[in-house]
Amino acid sequence: MASTASPTIRARRLRRELRRLRDQRGLTVEDVARSVGWHRAKVIRIEQGHSGIAADGLRKLLDLYDASPEERDALAGLARQARQKGWWSVYGDVLPDDYVGFEAEAESISTFQSLHVPGLLQTEEYARAVIHAGRATAGKDEVDRVIAARQARKVLLTRDVPPKLWIILDEAAVRRVVGGAKVMSVQLGRIIEACQLPAVEVQVLPFAAGAHASMGGAFTILDYAEPALDPTIVYVDNDINTLLLEEEQQVARYKLVFDHLRAKALDPDQSADFLVRISAELQD
Repeated sequence: MASTASPTIRARRLRRELRRLRDQRGLTVEDVARSVGWHRAKVIRIEQGHSGIAADGLRKLLDLYDASPEERDALAGLARQARQKGWWSVYGDVLPDDYVGFEAEAESISTFQSLHVPGLLQTEEYARAVIHAGRATAGKDEVDRVIAARQARKVLLTRDVPPKLWIILDEAAVRRVVGGAKVMSVQLGRIIEACQLPAVEVQVLPFAAGAHASMGGAFTILDYAEPALDPTIVYVDNDINTLLLEEEQQVARYKLVFDHLRAKALDPDQSADFLVRISAELQD
């Protein structure tokens, strides 16, 4: 887990470049499918990241797109890196989507959480209470694996150069007593400790702020060191799964929403004091 290189990011770069080369040649999906003898659905799955591509298939596309030697070398390298396994692959049964792979190489992570503390700051007991509530039929082994995966994710925060983590917590997320008063008090203590880390900013959006720009729920914005290669991604949480958004207009909307939330929330110092007061109430 020492390396920050993410196969998920390399796979995204590869599919973006393949789409760029196709567009550059003025070819449609149907043109490509007919030329290389594939079904159009295969081309779509590759470009959307739902399917990998073998070396032979990549060569066929690069021949069709008349790729330069430099482009061929670069894309062949990306394809090799994309086929590697990230540490999270061993937790594929409890990490059903690609979020952790995208998170692994992010330069900054900006998240609004309306119902619970984000996983990167959860204590083990708080996490267990959240998992048990959300996975009522889960056995001990499954819960232990989810906990192990979440603990592994936290390596992000102990790197020599960790990502910038900016968290906005709705007051409901810190008021809700998850796992009992003692568990919640320890969890609030963990957030308060994190407030002191140079790469972490925490703000609380109080009930008194009234209606706000993200009444629909939680979301996370992932920014990268080289935005030309790796444009920003937004993950939107709902009750069933997570939705990945990459379109420039969609991303811009969520960045604007996050700016509005930051403006309405308590500043980081006020937020730390607010968390201390709530924690003290739990101990009375």
